Amino acid sequence: MLSKIATRSFSSTAANAHKVAVLGAGGGIGQPLSLLLKLNHKVTDLALYDLRGAPGVAADVSHVPTNSTVKGYNPDQLAEALTGADVIVIPAGVPRKPGMTRDDLFNTNASIVRDLAKAAAENAPNAAVLVISNPVNSTVPIVAEVFKSKGVYNPKKLFGVTTLDVLRASRFVSEIAGTNPVNEKVTVVGGHSGITIVPLLSQTNHKDLDTETRDALIHRIQFGGDEVVQAKDGAGSATLSMAQAGARFAGAVLDGLSGEKDVIEPSFVDSPLFKSEGVEFFSSKVTLGVEGVKTVHPLGELSNHEEELVKTAKETLISNIKKGVEFVKQNP
Repeated sequence: MLSKIATRSFSSTAANAHKVAVLGAGGGIGQPLSLLLKLNHKVTDLALYDLRGAPGVAADVSHVPTNSTVKGYNPDQLAEALTGADVIVIPAGVPRKPGMTRDDLFNTNASIVRDLAKAAAENAPNAAVLVISNPVNSTVPIVAEVFKSKGVYNPKKLFGVTTLDVLRASRFVSEIAGTNPVNEKVTVVGGHSGITIVPLLSQTNHKDLDTETRDALIHRIQFGGDEVVQAKDGAGSATLSMAQAGARFAGAVLDGLSGEKDVIEPSFVDSPLFKSEGVEFFSSKVTLGVEGVKTVHPLGELSNHEEELVKTAKETLISNIKKGVEFVKQNP
């Protein structure tokens, strides 16, 4: 049996050989995310970067017996960490504390993301960039503006990771319905904070929930992160579930880059859906391919209540996106 597994692990074809760089690999999300990426057989070269501790994480993770090399990089080695990367995942930044919104993180994380985006634009301009650092609704536009300023922006290769909202929706719906969360597929659209998060329950098997249950469920999906921040009592925010979400989305991007068909996940991308209304980025289902975003899916049929939620989300998103764009203008 072992020989079969070994053969499968060690015979990676060129299409399945990918360098993935994790920027912020020493943090609460970065460490478990790095472990999960080490388990993905499409990752053949794992580059772990952080201001401190990345070589230690790399040494630890490197002992996991999958067919990939792992190397840790210190601050003076960022260019080397990024060179040749096919996928860059950015969980770097400060975590939320009790009472903080994702927007409260803006000033600190905006500078971190801007600087990492500059390095990515210079050293790996063709990589798919997956942004986890909050507030995603503003940090994704920051990366876009930096890449534009360097003349290398490709809207098909920039993603805000909203997968945690999808995981939470599956879990929380299953708790109400008494079902297996693995079988609960919930599309979540909009953005990645509070009222910009819109789960499309009308497109699931649970469209007939009474109003009170439905509203409580939507609120819990929108503010699920607060549960974790409060439960950790000042010691951090969602890190383990976020790492799983990041690994799942990175895995989907790698599947697309490898030429697999029908790889569909929701993500916060440069979207045509509501551009005419001034909403430059929006999360919806996208089909992933060798070019990154292959197709942005329309939202489909919405209930009247969901139409209202989307309308509110769009209003908030316009200001969130503008905040990111303005930040780069004022702090190039």
